[in-house]
Amino acid sequence: MHHHFDGTLTERDHKRHIAHDIHVPDGTTRLEIRFAFAPHIVDGMKNMLCLSLFDPRGFRGAGHRHGSEHIVTLTADTATPGYLPGPLPGGLWSVVIDTHMVMPGEPCVYTLDVSATSEPVAATAPQQTTAQPRPESGGPGWYRGDLHAHTIHSDAHWDMPDLLAAARARGLDFVTLTDHNTVSGLPAFARAAATDLLTMGGLELTTFWGHALALGTRQWVDWRVQAGQRSMRDIARDVEASGALFVIAHPFSPGDPICTGCDWRYAEMMPGNAHAVEIWNGLWNGDTDNEQGLALWYNWLNEGYRLAATAGTDAHGPAPADARPGFNVVHAAARTEQDILKAVRDGRLYLSSGPTVSFTAETSGDVIMQIGDQLPDSSATLHASWNNGPAHGQARLIVDGEVHAAASAGAHGDAHWELPRVGRWCVLELRDSDGLMLAVTNPIFLNGWRERTRL
Repeated sequence: MHHHFDGTLTERDHKRHIAHDIHVPDGTTRLEIRFAFAPHIVDGMKNMLCLSLFDPRGFRGAGHRHGSEHIVTLTADTATPGYLPGPLPGGLWSVVIDTHMVMPGEPCVYTLDVSATSEPVAATAPQQTTAQPRPESGGPGWYRGDLHAHTIHSDAHWDMPDLLAAARARGLDFVTLTDHNTVSGLPAFARAAATDLLTMGGLELTTFWGHALALGTRQWVDWRVQAGQRSMRDIARDVEASGALFVIAHPFSPGDPICTGCDWRYAEMMPGNAHAVEIWNGLWNGDTDNEQGLALWYNWLNEGYRLAATAGTDAHGPAPADARPGFNVVHAAARTEQDILKAVRDGRLYLSSGPTVSFTAETSGDVIMQIGDQLPDSSATLHASWNNGPAHGQARLIVDGEVHAAASAGAHGDAHWELPRVGRWCVLELRDSDGLMLAVTNPIFLNGWRERTRL
């Protein structure tokens, strides 16, 4: 069986899902898809056309990656990264071209060829199914890790062994795989867990008008927003209903045409029913405008939304040894995926590129309140301490988004402040002498905090 399609796209075809249906015969043992388009680059910017694949039963994978030629092969035992191996049922399949970017100007011409064969396919070695040593869960404590990373199952330049080696080199306790619009890498990632490193599941919902993380899921989430049918609010609701955590990702990344769909443009999701936002993506002073993300989060807190802030390396390949991306330092009941994500949802974490910090409030009754807690009254003393801080920096007490007090911050130190009489929430920032963020906590909520009802 062979199907051939071709077509011509213009800028009017930007942000579409173009389906090509094919009938796959019963008894098929191998399916091959060849997709190519030209031009790849127009006026220095890339056209970005990706594939999603569906069999009669549902999702069979996606290839969210650059390049003007995509070759996909599926058998019962093997699949191109991004796609799912398994039986190839006869019936109606759909190959969908997701037009993330069609540059204006020269038309974009594509060809799509799908071939199916029933010839015997040599069996491959079965995937490892024996139980692997699980990470030592430990007890309550602070655990440091990454909530956003990629492999060759989407558009990264490295595979799982490299990602895991980088996590170990950073001394992480957990690392999360969030490939773009696919979960094909998660089974192998789960098997890669070891006693020293927890591997966590998820995916990045890479939509046409913004990206979001679904943390803790092992199932594909339909990321396609369709007017009048499925909104981003619906997607967030479905993610949360499944037990996963929905996180708005890098809201101020460069958007089209530099990074297609990377900036957050969903007006109804500002923040809507989201319960977390990634304010630290990669390096603090990288190209994702983390300062503006921080300001947006502060504004949402001021509006009464209880929203956790997270960090993610968004790693697509090796970083220089001296690079200092932000990581999540989470106070969890145990080092398990469930406990870590619960702690993130509850805001019991701080974000740091290296320093360790402590930020607590001591009430008049000698009760110690932690990050994520709400004070029962208006009388308390705030305590901050840090290690591995800047040589000449500042520890800043932020109240309702404004600098309320500051103290000189060296490599090690502490500061104490009386609770302001007026305020709803406070966080601790640790910055170097140039103002670069080194650590920021989630809030301690003050007596005046009142949470806004979400729709």
